[in-house]
Amino acid sequence: MKTKILIFIIVALTVVGAFAIYQKLNPKELPPYLIEGIGRINGDLINLNTKYPGRIEKITIDDGDKVQKDEVIAVLNSVEYQKQKVALSYQIDAKEIELNTTKKELNITIQKAKIAINVNESKLKELNYNINSLIAIIKQDKKDTLRTKRLVQKKLAEHHKLEIAELQLTTDKNKLKALYQTQKQLKDAIKVTQKDLNLSETKLESLKALAKVIKALQAQKAQIEVMINELTIKSPIDGFVDTKIANVGEVIGAGGVIATLINPKSYYLSVFVDEINNGKIKVGDKAEIFLDNDLNSPIFAKVVSIAQKAEFTPKEVAVRSDRITRVYEVHLKPLVNNPLLKLGLPAIGIISTDSSKELPKSMENLPLL
Repeated sequence: MKTKILIFIIVALTVVGAFAIYQKLNPKELPPYLIEGIGRINGDLINLNTKYPGRIEKITIDDGDKVQKDEVIAVLNSVEYQKQKVALSYQIDAKEIELNTTKKELNITIQKAKIAINVNESKLKELNYNINSLIAIIKQDKKDTLRTKRLVQKKLAEHHKLEIAELQLTTDKNKLKALYQTQKQLKDAIKVTQKDLNLSETKLESLKALAKVIKALQAQKAQIEVMINELTIKSPIDGFVDTKIANVGEVIGAGGVIATLINPKSYYLSVFVDEINNGKIKVGDKAEIFLDNDLNSPIFAKVVSIAQKAEFTPKEVAVRSDRITRVYEVHLKPLVNNPLLKLGLPAIGIISTDSSKELPKSMENLPLL
């Protein structure tokens, strides 16, 4: 029995050794239209920084946390901004009271002035009519006096009638003088009231400047409110927290970084292609990505970037010939988001230079670098 087991072990080892020798003598070859490279998953890191300085009151994330767009990441506070907002509110209230009170007073003054002018102009109009009537009466008084005087001279009328006619003429002339005096007073009153009206209207017009001051203060307040709102830091993406940098209680200056985020939509595989194969690749070529833990599930991708400048071969990059010391970095971007991809994950990239041929569905029949 022991002899049979020993023979079986020897045969098994012989078969395994023979298979290993066969694989060594007949290595897997990559089809000529495929280019293989190894690398790591990279992505665009987003520095979530502050626009304005403040003290951190709350942070809701930690390293590796998943975040959603517009989710509150941190809340900062600035006593200075709050005080500025309060001060501006008081200034606006005071200016609005001043504007409304002054406008009301001026409108009342203007209304009274217009009424006074209308009343005095009506009086003046009536007075002018009386003056014209009295002038006509005086003309008649003069004629009556002259006619009475002639009759007295011819002894056709008593002297007493002449005295009455002369007295009437003198009385009407005095009345006319009084009317002219009243006319002058009314005109002067209208001029003074008109000046007051013009001055009030000018002041009312000048209140537009005060209204502009209020608008300027309101704009400053709105600016402060925007600054205060900016102290609530929100995530700009659906992604993950790469590193939390700041902590509660710290004072962060303008531009200070709260955390770094990673956007899964920005993931790409960075591989290095030697000088020989680089000339065969172009942006847009079909590609696929295989993760080291699953070589039978391709993640379809495409070439999105090819470095224009060569660099020395990184230590972790294998090339097929030791004489090749310079390579070009090539980025392969997945066609759709894949939850298996993570920043820094090692992977294999396969690029097809012939769009008419299918990409492999597995790495089983392809050589591994």
